[in-house]
Amino acid sequence: MEFVSEKMDTCTKEQLKLYQNWFTSVDSDRDGRLTANDATEFFAMSHLTKPELKQVWAIADTKRQGYLGLKEFITAMQLISLAQEGHELTSSLLRSTVYLETLSPPYMEGLDAFLENQTSLPSVTSVIDGLKRLYNEKLKPLEATYRFNDFVSPFLTSSDFDAKPMVMLLGQYSTGKTTFIKHLLQCNYPGAHIGPEPTTDRFIVVMSGPDERSIPGNTIAVHAELPFTGLNTFGGSFLSKFECSQLPHPLLENITFVDTPGVLSGEKQRTQRSYDFTGVISWFAAKCDVILLLFEPHKLDISDEFKRVISSLRGHDDKIRVVLNKADQVDTQQLMRVYGALMWSLGKVLNTPEVSRVYIGSFNDKPVNEAAIGPVGKELFEKEQDDLLLDLIDIPKKACDRRINEFVKRARDAKIHAYIISQLKKEMPAVMGKAKAQRKLVDNLEKVFEKVQKEYHLPAGDFPSVEHFREVLSRYSIDDFEKLKPKMIQAVDDMLSYDIPELLKSFRNLYG
Repeated sequence: MEFVSEKMDTCTKEQLKLYQNWFTSVDSDRDGRLTANDATEFFAMSHLTKPELKQVWAIADTKRQGYLGLKEFITAMQLISLAQEGHELTSSLLRSTVYLETLSPPYMEGLDAFLENQTSLPSVTSVIDGLKRLYNEKLKPLEATYRFNDFVSPFLTSSDFDAKPMVMLLGQYSTGKTTFIKHLLQCNYPGAHIGPEPTTDRFIVVMSGPDERSIPGNTIAVHAELPFTGLNTFGGSFLSKFECSQLPHPLLENITFVDTPGVLSGEKQRTQRSYDFTGVISWFAAKCDVILLLFEPHKLDISDEFKRVISSLRGHDDKIRVVLNKADQVDTQQLMRVYGALMWSLGKVLNTPEVSRVYIGSFNDKPVNEAAIGPVGKELFEKEQDDLLLDLIDIPKKACDRRINEFVKRARDAKIHAYIISQLKKEMPAVMGKAKAQRKLVDNLEKVFEKVQKEYHLPAGDFPSVEHFREVLSRYSIDDFEKLKPKMIQAVDDMLSYDIPELLKSFRNLYG
């Protein structure tokens, strides 16, 4: 029936705004679809009988979809108004557009209390719960509109918010990554292999579980309750090199460890991996709370692959800790020189003015080689190991702060992404020469970034990698993207300046 598509034209601007507000409040999933479960409580406030409400739904849901969009919802509200005035409910009532223009919105008893309960953040049970709601209501629509999930990061799921803090270990082979985890757990874990040659050839997530077992990557990547579904984008080649190692352990109840394959050096790094290694590292870096870069005194050279890996950590500098492991293999004088050489090498790669925190020690089950480092060196090692352990112990306490920090960072990244996409859309011609214009825009992407930066007064350091953006953009037609939607941007701005501060104020204990 065509009259349903005309309903918005029969409303005044004030009525349309009112109905939109009602619809948004009742739509619990924020997907533009009002299901029967959503509508039951709200429609009951009209005090119509069940048969009348059944008739309202039947007339409004003309396409028999089982849900109401905004247009159908307005139809339902108009039908309820007519029923409250004593009219018999038939679809022919809605054909009189002149009459509908003078029709007042229906009376809904307890409406104000209902709307306040639906929109107030204090109804959430924790800070993390509040962030989930804000993401689904305000940030995710912006991400979906401008395909942020394809360019930067997949959509967040409930498991991403609820996941335990993660610590990722990176380093060349035989720098002691697996031994480090074993040292902290004081036991072996399924899938752990230790040796002087490259033994760990896969990404292993070590997490808490009811019993000791190893779960293949393809299985773990489809597990909705775990935060690894986004890894499906890296394909089967990667998933065959990914597994989850579970075991019951008190430390793993609070922290999850990510053991990674040894970064290649020398001739080995010329061998191409069958998956995007640095892409996977970057994905985990965004999820992790702490990233440990492990070195040993005899492997201070930073190979080309290791440089690419460290570059992929861009934007997560605050998470990086450096560990000079197996430091008891050299004497005190050599250790001093090794430390200086390590700082010099890192300074060229990390590109930050701040000096990274370097922990020195020998993180394994063997006694420290006191003959090499002497009693003073042994005392230094013990203090350094204690400092690192305290840093790791603090991770769960700071987990909520980290979630908030990552959420705010993501919101700002999504805004910048929306500005870039809308600027590209704006510069496309209306009719002729679209293919040529797209090629020119892609080739001169740096200028587009500069224009967006100046127009919106944004920090240059917050912009994505031009090369990566160009690579992803080449798969799309710019003409298919949306123009800038100021209301969506405003919703995210309100979230950052008002909703999140109010949320934090509502919970004195931020670690809930």
